[in-house]
Amino acid sequence: MPDSKPAPRVLWKGAISFGLVHIPVALYSATTDSGIDFDWLDKRTMDPVGYKRINKKTGKEIDREQIVKGIEYEDGQYVVLSDAEISAAYPKTTQTIEIETFVPAAGIPFVYLERPYYVAPINRGAKVYALLRETLQRSGRIGVARVVIQTKEHLAALVPSGAGLVLNLLRWGTDIRSWKDLPLPAEGAKQAGLSDSELKMAKALVEDMSSDWDPDAFKNSFKDAIMKLVDRKVEAGQTEAVEKLQPMEAADAGSSAKIIDLTELLQRSLRKGGARAAQDAPLSGGAEAATKKPVTKPAAKKAAPAAAKTSRRRAA
Repeated sequence: MPDSKPAPRVLWKGAISFGLVHIPVALYSATTDSGIDFDWLDKRTMDPVGYKRINKKTGKEIDREQIVKGIEYEDGQYVVLSDAEISAAYPKTTQTIEIETFVPAAGIPFVYLERPYYVAPINRGAKVYALLRETLQRSGRIGVARVVIQTKEHLAALVPSGAGLVLNLLRWGTDIRSWKDLPLPAEGAKQAGLSDSELKMAKALVEDMSSDWDPDAFKNSFKDAIMKLVDRKVEAGQTEAVEKLQPMEAADAGSSAKIIDLTELLQRSLRKGGARAAQDAPLSGGAEAATKKPVTKPAAKKAAPAAAKTSRRRAA
């Protein structure tokens, strides 16, 4: 029987860019939410129940038109921003995964990893895609890039994985909390008061419990218990009819970049010094060269103003 599974939905289209090389690609979600989603229902009518806009001081519902957005810069003090001001601050939408540097594959701590996406080639980009994948695998490096998805700029890591590339969104450095103030034991076995025999026994236990990674060996016990309960209620006829809302379709992210001669691009990129090749003039021979911004080294982090809060609430 033919496979009845729907085709993966494209979330974003654009191109990977490094030097003068563009690789047209599409992004696909690499994860799915398998948790339990409890919807709110009105027990009298079985109608869906949504969130109301409630004034926390008066307890009364207010109209959307009366809501403004503010940033708390110190305790009890806010700056109110208009929708126009917020829109003007959004990064300019691009269709490029702009690689800024290549770092060792083990150079990014796990705490920075946020959300993975599968990256697949489109529009005759398979050969250049394979070139980048193989180069990253053989060099033991991953690409660090910037990408704008749905008006939000992200830092991301482009990682080779088997036959494909994974774009893993990264948390910004300012979003990672320091553990300097945590009550951690001293670094080093002797400094932490560990004996050789304790280390030897602990190592033996780890080796005894070791195995290859198998994600199917781990189950969500809460989800399994809830779904068994749901199945029993379905078999007993204990169900309710709820009218579903129509989902909104995501708009197509646009077309991808045009591939030009690979060998020429690689040669030009090497002659111009990798990232600096992005500033080269349009190629001759009718080839279409993308207009790119100069690549600059990340600036040193500046200290936040004294009046600003260390951790700010995100704008709604």
